[in-house]
Amino acid sequence: MSVFALETDKRWTTGYISGIFDGFHIGHLNLIRRAKERCDRLVVGVLSDDAVMQIKHEPPTVKLQDRIAIIEALKYVDEVDVTSPVLLNKVAAWHRYKFDAMFSGDDHLHDAGWTWEEELLNNLGAELVFFSYTEGVDA
Repeated sequence: MSVFALETDKRWTTGYISGIFDGFHIGHLNLIRRAKERCDRLVVGVLSDDAVMQIKHEPPTVKLQDRIAIIEALKYVDEVDVTSPVLLNKVAAWHRYKFDAMFSGDDHLHDAGWTWEEELLNNLGAELVFFSYTEGVDA
């Protein structure tokens, strides 16, 4: 079952977020900040160019190394890694990072794959935690 952050004050040990972060904006910052407020350690995966192509069918605007540098500069982030196409699978990401919460904005609540991957993550002891989307931000 999904957890809506506004409905609980639960904290987790290790949190995980994965994103493209192309055209970094206040919604990205809000998600990362809110996630860090709910976990002791926050790992952020930045999608590789190959992973972006797989999802969007076009390359990112900002180079991977620049997107990584932006995320690394945030005080809320404990570890940054590259999300390869293999790690787009949330269970594969769990095996790499052993997170107990994967955070996302609720604009992704109905994305394909969440439902069956959520059940697998729950069986591994991890939860999907959704924060409210930042209004006024163009996705």
